[in-house]
Amino acid sequence: MLHFFTLAALFNTITPAHAYELFSQGDTHLNANLDAVFGVFHSRESYPASGRLEPGSSSWREGYIKYGVSAEQGIGEAGTAYGAFSLVSSATWGEGDAAGYTDGSERTTKIEDAYLGWRSGNLFEVLGKDGIDLSFGRQNIAVGDGFLIQGDAFSAGRGLGDGQYNRGGAFYVAARKAFDKTAVLRIGGKEGWRSDLMWLKSDNPSQANTEMYVGTLEHVAAEGTVGLTYINTKNVAEQYASPLQLERDGMKTYSVRAAGNAGVPNLFLSGEYARQYKPNAANEDAWYLEAGWTFAEVMWVPSTSYRYSRFSEGYDTLFYGTGRGYGTWFQGEVASNYAGPFNNNSRIQNVTLKASPLENLTIGAMYFNYDTIDRNVSNTDGHEIDLYAEWRVNQHLTVLPLVGFYKPDKSAEQGGTQLGNNDRNVYTQLVFATTF
Repeated sequence: MLHFFTLAALFNTITPAHAYELFSQGDTHLNANLDAVFGVFHSRESYPASGRLEPGSSSWREGYIKYGVSAEQGIGEAGTAYGAFSLVSSATWGEGDAAGYTDGSERTTKIEDAYLGWRSGNLFEVLGKDGIDLSFGRQNIAVGDGFLIQGDAFSAGRGLGDGQYNRGGAFYVAARKAFDKTAVLRIGGKEGWRSDLMWLKSDNPSQANTEMYVGTLEHVAAEGTVGLTYINTKNVAEQYASPLQLERDGMKTYSVRAAGNAGVPNLFLSGEYARQYKPNAANEDAWYLEAGWTFAEVMWVPSTSYRYSRFSEGYDTLFYGTGRGYGTWFQGEVASNYAGPFNNNSRIQNVTLKASPLENLTIGAMYFNYDTIDRNVSNTDGHEIDLYAEWRVNQHLTVLPLVGFYKPDKSAEQGGTQLGNNDRNVYTQLVFATTF
């Protein structure tokens, strides 16, 4: 069995959160929440990740609606209690995605959020406002920019493993992001020193129902954030696990990361190094360095960035996702979702250009170069160019067209991953995201 990943939470990074107020009186607030995403997709080529596709094109549609309520209740000087409950209805139509994870027959409604929490307000002044935040239940959790954890977002359908990994489809738009069970203690406010202590349990067969103990220590300042992360993975479900996931039981991951502008307004710097210690396998690591610049005084306010990332042959990408929009950490819309590399056994270079010709319109171009480390394991050499736009029609609706050009060096028959040939794949998608 191969390992599986998908794009997650992109739309949360570009679409502001809204809620419809049902009731508000004093310190009591009750809101209704609605998010919906729908996309139309076509790929001229197909890929073997699910093991069931033949050479040729794939056309499909997918989407979800997330609907529920959230509430807050002030409890005087003792802080604020809060909670949320939501359902997600997801589906895939047509032929299913280009890697065969879905087959177009998926229709599912399930609980997404179901959590309760408490924030301390000014109860512990030395820790700042809301210096203690305790929550538990079913919720979405992210660490840093998603290099290691960005929700539990892989949404396979009936096309994978005779349906035993079916989570409702909507593979690309990643309808389900919440961990099944969580207990989260956040210490410290939004500035200065802060820490997270977390227990996270997945119910996602594609993630082998992995359980994790997570600790972070960060310093947050205007110039940037520096952080340490510790993850201890336990108790994987062997019947679902890939060979790589079987190594998670007892694996410990340590990382150090930093991101910010170092006091220079138009500069962006980011980097992270992660080291994995596996009890019954070789140790692995991954790292990246990124630098970007915004030309704030130039028409359309263009920006550019360059990133180099390296992932060792047996590196386990855990629950990575889209923390800063396109390209993090799904590097190339075709490669990262369907063809590979899936952030292991590879060196990846990325150049991104963005500009805003209108206040509500951003256009961008991304280039990715993929260089396989050990070609005896697999060969995912190639490159990809993605052109996209983010059109915020109004406060509720965002339209996201994208076209990708992916060129592998080798076909699947030659040791690569593209079925039938190594021609340039032309991939198109049009996604609508709305929130109320």
